[in-house]
Amino acid sequence: MIRWPAMSRSEGLVQRRHAVRDKPAEELTGSEEEAAEFNDREYDGDSKETRLTLMEEVLMLGIKDKEGYTSFWNDCISSGLRGCVLIELSLRGRIELDKSGMRRRSLLARHVVLKNDQPTGDVLLDEALRHIKETQPTESVQSWIEFLSGETWNPLKLRYQLRNVRERLAKNLVEKGVLTTEKQNFLLFDMTTHPVTDNQAKLRLVKKVQDAVLSKWVNDPHRMDKRMLSLIYLAHASDVLENAFAPLSDDDYEVAMKRVRELTDLDLGRRGQQAQHQRRNVGRVRRLPQVTGRRTAANIERAVPSALPTGRRPR
Repeated sequence: MIRWPAMSRSEGLVQRRHAVRDKPAEELTGSEEEAAEFNDREYDGDSKETRLTLMEEVLMLGIKDKEGYTSFWNDCISSGLRGCVLIELSLRGRIELDKSGMRRRSLLARHVVLKNDQPTGDVLLDEALRHIKETQPTESVQSWIEFLSGETWNPLKLRYQLRNVRERLAKNLVEKGVLTTEKQNFLLFDMTTHPVTDNQAKLRLVKKVQDAVLSKWVNDPHRMDKRMLSLIYLAHASDVLENAFAPLSDDDYEVAMKRVRELTDLDLGRRGQQAQHQRRNVGRVRRLPQVTGRRTAANIERAVPSALPTGRRPR
């Protein structure tokens, strides 16, 4: 076995900066402000924690600490990492879903729409963003996961495949000082592996996932942190979530898995529409004229229901 020395974080960490950070604050658009805020949070040199993308966090949960590779039997992590790319782009304000309209399509059936084509500074994300920008007409979430995974029957879409994603993400984690690189011999062939070197970073990630469904459980997905909610869903889809729950006691494990099942059984597309409808109605209520003169509290109570949904299905 040949062990390659891990790069120190100060030597190997690639500080990915973006041009929007050099703009004056008053010139930033909404999506640019979100991207700048993410970059400041993601790569703050004074932070005590190593900031990871969703792709890197899911890969970290799947990698065996000492062996340095994911399970050979896991055939879900490939498409799961492509899903991470799409969610990460959305969290950074680069893409969004089109309006569901009257047909109430599922989340996977809705199309991915470009929101901001400014580069993120991450090679994988920018490669996917470039593909989305060049594609007209727009494609659905399900189609993009197939395209980025190279699992499409359309030969014209094979150029959209993101290649060597796990290896590229592992190299990013090596640069951040979380993993190292080794060569292991498996009788018939040599294989590059990436064992965990920063055990504290792995423990923080596992503890964060555990707390989200145990001590910090809020029982409402709309009140959960978007990034944490995304991580739980993506880790579950990639078949690596149980790795974070393995150290738990039997009782805590049962509670954690029960709450994850509650999340995965939700129809988030429908709940999202309901939440958006409620926010719209709240806005209508807030725009009601101010109460003056003889208008009493009883009048207000009669006025509010007129701004609330009637419960009738649209035709």
